[in-house]
Amino acid sequence: MGSATFALPSLDRLFERGYEITGVITQPDKPSGRGQILQSPPVKRRAVDLHLPIYQPASLKTEETRTLIQALGPDLVVVVAYGKILPPWLLHFPPHGCINVHGSILPKYRGAAPVHWAIANGETTTGVCTMLLDEGLDTGPVYLCRETAIGPNETVAEVYDRLGGIGADLLIETLEGVLKDSLEPKPQDNSKATFAPMLKKEHGFIDWRMAAVEIHNRVRAFNPWPGTAAKFRGVLCKILKTSVGVACEGLNELGGGTSPGSIVTSKNFLAVMCGDGGLLEIMRIQPENRKAISGADFANGARIAPGEKFESLMDN
Repeated sequence: MGSATFALPSLDRLFERGYEITGVITQPDKPSGRGQILQSPPVKRRAVDLHLPIYQPASLKTEETRTLIQALGPDLVVVVAYGKILPPWLLHFPPHGCINVHGSILPKYRGAAPVHWAIANGETTTGVCTMLLDEGLDTGPVYLCRETAIGPNETVAEVYDRLGGIGADLLIETLEGVLKDSLEPKPQDNSKATFAPMLKKEHGFIDWRMAAVEIHNRVRAFNPWPGTAAKFRGVLCKILKTSVGVACEGLNELGGGTSPGSIVTSKNFLAVMCGDGGLLEIMRIQPENRKAISGADFANGARIAPGEKFESLMDN
């Protein structure tokens, strides 16, 4: 059971290792983009390529879906980025239970967006766990974990790609142990639990009162969804790529305001003053209804005057 690209390495590895995949259950096709054209989940597209049986129930709670899964008769169910909570009957139906690949080192970052929030919070490490699902939200006992570093400029897409491969390896190792009865899951320490809630549009509203590195982390974490944005002269601008540190040195001497949101520019730079007194370089920006351009091109085209500011959407 899976839907997102994070699940693709796991599906590929199961297929390559010769596991009998009795069915691939994924989310229904959904309209996407301005044209609202139906798009298939990545897992469905890969399953089509592998000639695997595909099922896309709108709900897991119907009697029809229950009959379908029972007819498939799985020894265990693998769940990777499926996107829906499994009903209790399904958790207890397979003899070996439902094994999930989760993108954090549990009990940290339980929830729907563990990698996004790890990056947003400035974590320097993350990882993957395999766990036996129970009726809680990522509260089940853990089989195996594997850590990986998060680079200071890595984006959520880059980290997700790496974690997907690590998770696939860990899944195979877990299945081998479970099927040989040589691996037992260990309970989580609930006192150390943290949470990674589902992302909302407002999570991407930039608050210039935050420290420069904190905003930079959110830009890395929240693109492409929900995106990070602010307003300039009343126009919504998506902030796509930023930088802190060496690239911004010396810009304070070039004029402009000092309050959060104030813009500091030169011929080759666009930077914004943040709440800690640090500067955030805007490397890539996309004004509403326009193509993405470099921060320098934006600054040169806008002819920014001293004292102009980016406004926060949080103020609206």
